[in-house]
Amino acid sequence: MKEEIIMAGFGGQGVMSIGKLLSYAGMKRGKEVSWMPSYGPEMRGGTANCTVIVSDKKIPSPLSSNPNSIIVMNLPSLDKFAPQVKSGGTIFVNSSLIDKEVERDDVEVIKIPANDIANDLGNSKAANMAMLGAYIGQTGLLDLEIVQESLKNVLPERRHGLIPINEKALDKGNELVK
Repeated sequence: MKEEIIMAGFGGQGVMSIGKLLSYAGMKRGKEVSWMPSYGPEMRGGTANCTVIVSDKKIPSPLSSNPNSIIVMNLPSLDKFAPQVKSGGTIFVNSSLIDKEVERDDVEVIKIPANDIANDLGNSKAANMAMLGAYIGQTGLLDLEIVQESLKNVLPERRHGLIPINEKALDKGNELVK
């Protein structure tokens, strides 16, 4: 098993955080993992992204030019990364912010109203967790519980008060794909 994922959105939408969380949870399950962030001016509102690879075998390169899946939080990320997804792969779209249809018929498209979920839970910053929950539920790559347990290890201590809302957002995203 080898799963390559690109997560992308505006700087500040938490794509780096969900990439770290998925990587850490994979490590806790004994998988080989790679997390490759893209930093720079993206942190000031441009498009930020990271690549995560989770595998049963050694990972020769942290890069992915043809991921199995992408999680896109905004339209520029969809436009940039949708063409790269492998045929038969999956595109997870934040339908709260993206109303454009994916112009491919060889991939599965999962629409998650991530910002709406986060706002309903009382914290707009939890949209990334709703998207990750949907990804976990759809792919079965890891158990949702191990991802939730990993929150305390990945989030800085000053953010531990947000763990309950992040757990709820992960649950809501997961429930939408079941």
